[in-house]
Amino acid sequence: MMTVHEASRLAGVSVRTLQYYDKIGLLRPSGYTDSGYRLYDDAALEKLQQILLFRELEFPLKEIKEILSSPDFDRHRALKQQIELLTMKKEHLENLIHFARGLQSIGVRNMDFSVFDTKKMDEYAKRAKEQWGKTPEYEEYERKTKERTPDEEKEAEQQLMRLFAEFGKLKDHNSASPKVQGQVRKLQNFISEYFYKCTKEILSSLGQMYAGGGEMTQNIDKMGGKGTAVFVAKAIQTYCKN
Repeated sequence: MMTVHEASRLAGVSVRTLQYYDKIGLLRPSGYTDSGYRLYDDAALEKLQQILLFRELEFPLKEIKEILSSPDFDRHRALKQQIELLTMKKEHLENLIHFARGLQSIGVRNMDFSVFDTKKMDEYAKRAKEQWGKTPEYEEYERKTKERTPDEEKEAEQQLMRLFAEFGKLKDHNSASPKVQGQVRKLQNFISEYFYKCTKEILSSLGQMYAGGGEMTQNIDKMGGKGTAVFVAKAIQTYCKN
């Protein structure tokens, strides 16, 4: 766990920025010290990396929050597309530098504005956003939910919430204990049966989302008590590393 000041120095962002991310529900701390200072674990820092990559691409914070909190967000596909967008941005900046140096050396007016055209980059970003989340798992999720009646869908959601309530009863256990890890396995199996095949990779991303703030975190804490969402995320992190 890192304190907010340590996370700030590591990431190169201000403490105030991290506090603001917490305030708007973009990046919740993983816990707090006895004195009330924010703490960040590896999962939170990984999410911060994603946020900062989107910020480098000039995405609005509201849009970043919507992307990262979406249950169908595919982190690896997004990373691949972020790399492509950053490469295009790099090429665009290199062209601008070359153009500016040309103006400097020639010392005359140049009426060519094509170097400022970002339509290709903008179009790629638009298509990338449309594709995020269109994974086999999401397609399976859509298919399974369509096959259920509204009452069956409600029952599935209630069963999921009951699993989190059971996690709440285990908060006094070590997250690595067999009982807690068994509950994580139970959660993974439930998601695979009722929603989509839940690999450890997907489960790890879900854990980050559970503790990431917003409505999901609030609902989990409502079922299991305050701190349950963070506890579940920590237990999932341990489970996925083994």
